[in-house]
Parts: sequence; C-alpha cells; structure tokens
Amino acid sequence: MTQPVKFIFLILPQVHLLDLAGPDQTILESIEYGADFEIEYCGIDESPATSAGLQLKKQTHFSNVKLKQGDFIIIPGSSVSYILSDEFKIQTDLLDWIRDAYEQQRVHLVSICAGAFVLAQTGVLDGKQCTTHFKRTAQLQSLYPSIKVVEDVLFVEQDRIYSSAGIISGIDLILYIIEQLTDSYFVHKVARELVMYIRRDGNSKQESVFLKFRNHIHSGIHQAQDFVVEKIHTKFSNTELADVANMSYRNFCRVFKKETGITPNDYINLIRHEKASSMMKNPDLSKLQIANAVGLQSEKQLTRLMASFNPG
Repeated sequence: MTQPVKFIFLILPQVHLLDLAGPDQTILESIEYGADFEIEYCGIDESPATSAGLQLKKQTHFSNVKLKQGDFIIIPGSSVSYILSDEFKIQTDLLDWIRDAYEQQRVHLVSICAGAFVLAQTGVLDGKQCTTHFKRTAQLQSLYPSIKVVEDVLFVEQDRIYSSAGIISGIDLILYIIEQLTDSYFVHKVARELVMYIRRDGNSKQESVFLKFRNHIHSGIHQAQDFVVEKIHTKFSNTELADVANMSYRNFCRVFKKETGITPNDYINLIRHEKASSMMKNPDLSKLQIANAVGLQSEKQLTRLMASFNPG
C-alpha cells in the first residue's frame, strides 16, 4: 500500500502567518476532498511567534521528522531580518537537514516568499532559478549571485524546487503542485472551495479550461458549470442546465454569458475538447470511444469538434 504524500511545514520564528495559513488551508481542503496527503509541522524553536507576535504551540523538532522520496518540505516566509541574522545562520544542522532531504532523500522543496532566503543559504539553489517577493528579488540576487532570481512571476519550478512570490501566490503555487499530483478538475474543486476560481500559473498566462471562466461568484452558474464537467459524457440541453441553475432558460443563457464571457454551448465544447484532447493521449482508445465519452455520437462529430479548435 502506497504511503500518502506528506507536506511538512517548517515553521521558523517570525513566520508570516498568511504565508503559512494559505498553503496549509489549501492542502487541508485537498485532503477533505479525498487527496492522499498528510500535513506535518516542525521547527527549531519550541514555541515560535509569528511576525505579528502571535504565539504558536510547540512544534516537533525538524530532526525528528521522517521523510520519504516525493514528500514536500514547505518553508513559509519569515522576517528577512531574522533569516539573515547570526541567530539563524548558526542553525547549520537545519540547513544540512534541508540540503540532505533534497539531495539524498529526493524530497521536494517549496519556499513561500522569503523562504527562498532559507533555501539560498543551503546552497541548493545555486545555478537554479527561483523567485521571491518583488520587494526582495534584488536583495536575494545581490546576496546570492550564483542564483538566477526571476522577477515579475508568481512562482518558479526547477529540479524539484518550487519558489513563490509569497502571500496569495503561495496558494497559486500549492494549487499548481496539487494539480501535478492529482488533476485539473480536482484542483478546480479545491480552488472553488477557497473561493479562488482562477488558478494562475507561474507566469499568470495559462489556465486550465476547468478553472477558466470561474472568476465569478454566481452560485447557480457554478452549479451549471459543475454539471457540464461531471456529465459531459451524457446528452443534456441548455434547458436542463437552466434547471440545475434554478433559472429560466432565457435568463440562464443571458446570465451565463454575462458572468463567464462565453455562451453555455461554447463552454460545453471547451470541456469536450479538453477531455477529448486528454483521452487522445491513450492509444488504446478508439475515436468512437472518445467521442462517446464526451457526449458525441460519431467520429465525424469528434473530428469536427477538434478541428474547430485547431483551424487549418
């Protein structure tokens, strides 16, 4: 039986609460939706305080954490003045632990905001790209010239090391990681639970079709969109979608376009295309099987659908 993926939060003194709470809540919501994840907390101080002075309970010492390949160590941002202080720099056992976890145990490393300064001190970022809060990118690059600090991005991934700009972008990064471990639709459900309908990528340009057109708070339209995704293999009409949204047909079509920017039919075809594109990667599936799986009746209809998204 496979063991769950473990997310270990390294909570340092003067931790920024939102850098910790956002990713933590995102992972917790994933667990409640059925993801095979675990959360563990560790630190170097028996009872650390946040940067705002909130006292936290005693944490497990990092040296007592049991790691396995594929786990994630998450380092939420703390006060940069603390991370660069002599008080922290003498924590050589901690820096060795992080480096060994990455190099020997093949653990993934995740920094939120100023957590990148911690990773920089271990040396694991040498020659690699990373990012941090825009106010700190120049400082990080100056202090650690062997690192390639990327500016104006939400997060960066390279060689099992993830770094984010911090605060809300930390949630974007964790959603991205969870999508790698599960799938786009699962992440859509988690993002919806967080009332975060657009999961941005590192460059904030590409979005999963399951997450696009969700940047609204109309519950009826969200219910209709969920119905489309979950029932795309069946035949249904806009009238049925209007019933799901508890609206009249005419009002539903008007409101759907207003809230999403596209028509219900356009949305249905987008979901069909996304699922069909994914299924086409499986050589064991025939075109007819794929067509039926997205609510179409023939290979000809499938060919027409795919061509409409790839003209010429």
